[in-house]
Amino acid sequence: MFDKNAERETTEGVQVFTALMETVQRNLNKLLDTIKEKQRKTEKQAEGFIKELEQEISELEKSSTEVKQLSGSRDHLHLLQNFTSLNAAPYTKNWTEVRVHPPSYKGTVVRAVSQLEVTISEQMKRLYKVEVKRVQQYEVDVTLDPDTANPYLILSNDGKQVKYGDAKKILPDTPGRFTKYSIVLSKQSFSSGRFYYEVQVKGKIEWNLGVARGSIDRKGEIALCPQKGLWTICLRNENEFKAGVGPGVRLSLKSGPKKVGVFVDYEEGLVSFYDVDAAALIYSFTGCSFTEKLYPYFCPFPNSGGKNSAPLIISPIFIQHFGSAVNKHTNNMQRESS
Repeated sequence: MFDKNAERETTEGVQVFTALMETVQRNLNKLLDTIKEKQRKTEKQAEGFIKELEQEISELEKSSTEVKQLSGSRDHLHLLQNFTSLNAAPYTKNWTEVRVHPPSYKGTVVRAVSQLEVTISEQMKRLYKVEVKRVQQYEVDVTLDPDTANPYLILSNDGKQVKYGDAKKILPDTPGRFTKYSIVLSKQSFSSGRFYYEVQVKGKIEWNLGVARGSIDRKGEIALCPQKGLWTICLRNENEFKAGVGPGVRLSLKSGPKKVGVFVDYEEGLVSFYDVDAAALIYSFTGCSFTEKLYPYFCPFPNSGGKNSAPLIISPIFIQHFGSAVNKHTNNMQRESS
């Protein structure tokens, strides 16, 4: 089963990248055709000027020959009769003002690259839609563990929601309970394979989500970084998104997600976060080295005077049939780029 899945994903990956490369090649060919056409028009213009100049030279040479012939004639009557026609010099263009400007390709290249960027961006959106559907296949049932919850946190009876309360509850200070920060872990832990879950963050201005290793400090300071056993992203001050890497990596998102998908591949050392509704990748931790059990991690943050009172909600996942989604996607890419 594992070999079949690996083979299928490899095939799908090759199909997607092949389609992307074909798109780039087609756009490059269009750019080269445009450049050649501009060059052809410039060459045609130059050839036209050359022919026109050659015609003028021919007319001048003809007039010069006629003048020489008449100047040697002793027939003065004939000379006077033809003087008027010889006195009118052939029309010549003012060639000092004629320029053949070499074509500029800068604007052409910029437009082509911009168009390619738009095309690839649209195709990447479709690719991520396929990717989200793929990882949703690894959905797991996640419920919150009240024995790890900070005393200020309020959990729903079904263990699917958590929010910050106004009063600190009197709870036993067990080794597994977080006491300094408003954190709660899941009951479920994972030490192999792949798993995925989704969390609604709608209505919140601050939150922190991800996975934590089992040995994370429950009582003292916590650094939001993989070195301390945390792989998370967070929202601060309503619109500041960061990935927990050392001092934090600022994330540039077009809009804030209402629902976040979290995917982990234990053996691959991968933790990815998705904006589910936009079908967009938010951030990925790669090359991680997992040696302990991993627990889904939730931090709703204090209420901020009611501005952040909405709960974090572990949401059910509607999985559409994955089937030939990648084939359909790559076919669309090929049609659009042709």
